[in-house]
Amino acid sequence: MGYRKAPMGWNSWDCYGAAVTEETVKKNADFMAKHLKKYGWEYIVVDIQWYEPDAATHEYHPFTELCMDDCSRLVPAENRFPSAAGGAGFGPLADYVHALGLKFGIHIMRGIPRQAVHRNTPIKGTDATARDIAKTASICAWNTDMYGVDPAKKGAREYYDSLFELYASWGVDFVKCDDIAREMPQEEGELILLSEALRSCGRDMILSLSPGPALLEKAELYKQVSNMWRITDDFWDDWDLLYNMFERCEKWSVHNGAGHWADADMLPIGAIRQDYDADAVTKFTQAEQRTMMTLWSIFRSPLMIGGEMTKFDDFTMGLLTNEALLAMHENSRHAHQVWRRQTGGTEIVLWTAVNADGGQYAAVFNIGDKDCGIELDLEELEIYGPAALTEIWSGEKQQSDGTVRIRLGQHDCKAFLIV
Repeated sequence: MGYRKAPMGWNSWDCYGAAVTEETVKKNADFMAKHLKKYGWEYIVVDIQWYEPDAATHEYHPFTELCMDDCSRLVPAENRFPSAAGGAGFGPLADYVHALGLKFGIHIMRGIPRQAVHRNTPIKGTDATARDIAKTASICAWNTDMYGVDPAKKGAREYYDSLFELYASWGVDFVKCDDIAREMPQEEGELILLSEALRSCGRDMILSLSPGPALLEKAELYKQVSNMWRITDDFWDDWDLLYNMFERCEKWSVHNGAGHWADADMLPIGAIRQDYDADAVTKFTQAEQRTMMTLWSIFRSPLMIGGEMTKFDDFTMGLLTNEALLAMHENSRHAHQVWRRQTGGTEIVLWTAVNADGGQYAAVFNIGDKDCGIELDLEELEIYGPAALTEIWSGEKQQSDGTVRIRLGQHDCKAFLIV
């Protein structure tokens, strides 16, 4: 699909849940343009429920009234997105983001609004109605907004064509489609239909599939129809979730490549859950945040910031502006786990990857609960003889005759460029 590197951006879910507003999107876009764009961060993504006037937290309101046009398509709630007035949709907000040199994205739910089916509203470009194409037995387990679409029904393709025609007219660059990644194989036909409609809409858009865990046996399908797919359910600031991500990344690493990436989900860093508490910040320690950023980067997951950017402190900014780390994210190739073992009374994981610009990356993670010291034999990385190493977080340089001595705190890591 022509994308060399995994997307990097911001998504509103971790900090505002279903309650994000136009004002919040704009201030975060302004911050990204001023402070992060030069490091490669570029997507601003409005997450779920932008079409619900009363959304206030991460919680959903079952069977609530949604904003919808006369062709069965959801549109932004004008009380939360004032520039959408007069049928403008997300066009003005996308223009604002584009004027900053950034790209604009939205979240959607698979299917057609239940209220469209109940009202039997029309489908643009056909004489079919919402009721004609709905797959009413196909419903989301955690959100009541939509029914699935039956791809075999007349009007189904026209419905999805009309959706992406609308999104293209708004200037959307990124679509996160929910309730679809793990709904295989029963909803495979709808996924293919949706993907075909996106690709034929005349505008280049990233297609991101959620939620996870995606099915490993469907990896080739995800690669053919999308750009990224979630390998986990919602990822939050919980060490157990990060610990478990090592196994997920090990299994999925072979499937990452240009234009298609297994997605370890958003980065819950800095100020998150702002819809509940304006003082809430990530529960991850600094060491755990380094470990997360390092694993995501060598694995080459998409990097989507979850926190309220205007509240970021120096440490959080350091995570996002480390040029050596971001170079690893862009240039890592054929990343994989070398080993995972108990040593020194704790658990250590070693990853490596080829550097597309020359040399080799290695990342050592202490995922146990004790500080430790280890000696890394470079022959385990198939490096024979002397080597020059630069540690990515500290910038420290050293020469090695084949052995590297490393001290690691609990849940911390070190990553090296080796030439």
